[in-house]
Order: sequence, then structure tokens, then C-alpha cells
Amino acid sequence: MRTNLQWLPMVLAAVMLSGTASVARGQGGGALGEAGIDEKLGAQVAIDSVLKDEEGKDITLRQLIARPTILTLNYFTCTGICSPLLNGLVDALNQVGLEPGKDFQVITVSFDPNDTPEVASGKRLNYLKQIKRPFPPEAWRFLTGNGPATKAVADSVGFHFRVAGNGYIHPGAIMVITPRGIVSRYLYGITFLPADIQMALTEAAAGKVRPTVARILALCYSYDPQGRRYVVNVTRLTGAAVLLFAAGFIFFLVKGKSPSKNDRARLSR
Repeated sequence: MRTNLQWLPMVLAAVMLSGTASVARGQGGGALGEAGIDEKLGAQVAIDSVLKDEEGKDITLRQLIARPTILTLNYFTCTGICSPLLNGLVDALNQVGLEPGKDFQVITVSFDPNDTPEVASGKRLNYLKQIKRPFPPEAWRFLTGNGPATKAVADSVGFHFRVAGNGYIHPGAIMVITPRGIVSRYLYGITFLPADIQMALTEAAAGKVRPTVARILALCYSYDPQGRRYVVNVTRLTGAAVLLFAAGFIFFLVKGKSPSKNDRARLSR
């Protein structure tokens, strides 16, 4: 029995290390400066950071947030998930049973200091044209700003990104903010259920903070910018498979090799 179980400590250590690595990759945004989300539910958004509106005028989130708000963090030259995410948001907004500009609003902040108010204005018009319901322009704002100002907003909601070549590596998520500028909910991915958004906005209106339910869905896929689609992240799925195999192997060692009553009787003779 000792021979069969002598590898058990090593297997357990491997499982623990694999699990720890998976969590670090999945959450990101930690001390290592990785791109990802460190959820800050209940935290105050940096509402006093001075940004630029679509006309180039100084503006703060404090001036804009007076109702439940969907906050998105993107950059306007992104060739990755930014456009699919905003398109997915448009699809959901077309079906949300709340009145834009009254019951909720959307604010998109670019974290790229090279993005200009002119580009933001054009992006705003493009996305407003995709909405198939009455949607006042003031209900979706596209803001820009210098590096420290936009990073302060991103950091306040735990949204971490890093430079990669001519672009950025960043997570795909939207944040729901209460009328008082408090982080209420995170929704991950590039597609969103209208019912989820409506519930999140309704709860934010009441000042409620709710935990994330389906965060893991954002961890198993990576965006393929060439194919403009999400593909399975083989590394992460392989890691999960290794963990399951290791757990099964340990169970086999512990249970499969235990002597039965008949074996013990034969050994005692």
C-alpha cells in the first residue's frame, strides 16, 4: 500500500499548483499587472476624474451618473473584442424593457489616451444607428481622456489592461453602476441576456450590490482577432482536464488499492 501511495503527495502538490495557476490566469489584474478583472463590488467609481465628452469639453462621471448606468471600458482602434462586445450590448439594449435616458444610461470610456473626442463622436453615431428602438443620444455617452484620468476610472472598477504592440490586452466585461456611482454588478463576455441586464439595472436602481454568477464563462474562451470570433482556449481547458484526471487518479490510488475483506482473510492464513 505504501508503494502505491508514495506518489500521492507529489500528485496533490501538482493539483494545488495547477489550480492556483488557473485562478491567477483567470482573474488577472493582480500584483503581476496582468490584464483581467479584480471585482470591486460596492466600491465607489472614480466619478471625479476629468474626462472629455464627444465635443472635447471637460466632463466627469459625477456630472453624468444620476441613474443606473452601464459602464463599458474599450478603446476605439481595437481589433479584438471591443466591437463584438459593444455590438452584443446593442443587441441586448434593443430588447431591454426599460426606458433609456430615464431608467438607465450607457457610458463608454476609452482607456487609450490616443483616442480623440472626434473619434468618440463617430463611434457614438455608429452604435446609436444600430439601435432599433427610441434611444436618445444623451443616453449613451462616449468619453475619452488622458492616461491617468481614464486609468483611474478603470482601476476604480478593477478593470486591468496592458499594452501589447500597437494595442492592448484587456478583459471583456461590462459594469453596472448605481445612481450614486457604486459598482453593483459585473457581466462578462461579448453577448448579454436582456433579462440579465434588466435585472442588474433594476437592482442598481435600488442600490443593491450583487455577486457575479457566471464569471467562469469569461475564462474558457479567447478572442481570435483574425477570425473575428471566440475560440476555445485549449490551454485552460487542458488544465481543467488535467485537474480532473489527477483527482480521478488519486481516488483510484486511495480506493482501488485498499484490500478487501477476502484479501485480508487470505493474507492472515
